[in-house]
Amino acid sequence: MTLDKETLKKLRWLIVFTILVFAAVWNLDIVISALQFLIGILAPFLLGAAIAFILSVPMARIEKTLLTLSKRNPSAAVREKHQSRLRPFSLLLTLLFVIALLALVILVIAPELGSTVAGLGRTIQDSMPKLLASAEERFRNNEEITYWLNNLNLNWENMLSQATNFFRSGADLILGSTFSVVKSIASGVANFVIGFVFACYILIQKETLCRQCRKLLYAYCKQEHAKRILDIAALAHRTFSNFLTGQCLEAVILGSMFFIAMSVLRFPYPLLVGVLIAVTALIPIFGAFIGCFVAAFLILMVSPIQALAFVVMFLILQQIEGNFIYPHVVGGSVGLPSIWVLVAVTVGGSLMGIVGMLIFIPLLSVLYALLRQDVSQKLEKKHLDIS
Repeated sequence: MTLDKETLKKLRWLIVFTILVFAAVWNLDIVISALQFLIGILAPFLLGAAIAFILSVPMARIEKTLLTLSKRNPSAAVREKHQSRLRPFSLLLTLLFVIALLALVILVIAPELGSTVAGLGRTIQDSMPKLLASAEERFRNNEEITYWLNNLNLNWENMLSQATNFFRSGADLILGSTFSVVKSIASGVANFVIGFVFACYILIQKETLCRQCRKLLYAYCKQEHAKRILDIAALAHRTFSNFLTGQCLEAVILGSMFFIAMSVLRFPYPLLVGVLIAVTALIPIFGAFIGCFVAAFLILMVSPIQALAFVVMFLILQQIEGNFIYPHVVGGSVGLPSIWVLVAVTVGGSLMGIVGMLIFIPLLSVLYALLRQDVSQKLEKKHLDIS
């Protein structure tokens, strides 16, 4: 049997790939260490790419609005010229919008949480003497505890020595932990600054970067493979953008529902709880429960009855949001049926926590769309019409 050059080339690449996989499995510890080192180096750039992607969604809307206001029906050349001029201004408006939104959340939530925690501290401080007096009175009338205390032999020298050793080791541990925390904070700040600058460069020159990536793909890949990769990338970008927009819209709707319902029913902190629920609802499906716990704690400091009523109201609104709003707003925006939204959130949360919840919905949506497209093509080739 004779083999042509193309088949021999494929066999050579298959043998090389098999050898590389075998070597990687044989030296798995070295491979993992190398990957961790590489991820550590690329961490600020990966963070910058994530920041750029998130900021690109509102920035595109702002840029489109500014372009529409600058000229009614611009041609392609005029549109490209205006985009190059409006791009820095659009980026600046996007950053100001995000900063204002974060400042609003911090200014609304932080003071109320601070005052509530301070009030809780005063309540505990006022109640502690009464609790201690009650415990002392109860123990005084208990003969077993009194007998145990009277016959208790304590080696004070040994206890003092153990306490000294404990505090000495604790001081060393605290100093070491403090140094590690300061080092981690400094590294995190440096990575964020580098990532933010990298994100700004991406947003300013995104068309140029996209054009360069297309050239690389068509230069080093076959034309059909390059086109397929670009189609998948466009689908992934569209899906992730729609998911981010739908998630934010769903959070605003849920926060508004709580604000209106709490204002009508005269619950305390309606604006604070509405903003808190909206922020935590950015975590798919389960995030609102975090906001419910914090909000119920805040209301509990004012009225335990209203805190219980708030939990009941939350369960009702959560059922409405979970069964009607979230699957249609977020599931519809990514083209994913409701049942698969729940599967994506559950699997993603189990594997990667909150980040997995945010990633797996659009990721599963992309896989779902590709599988649906492939199934349709195969059925069409078989001349089958299965509805």
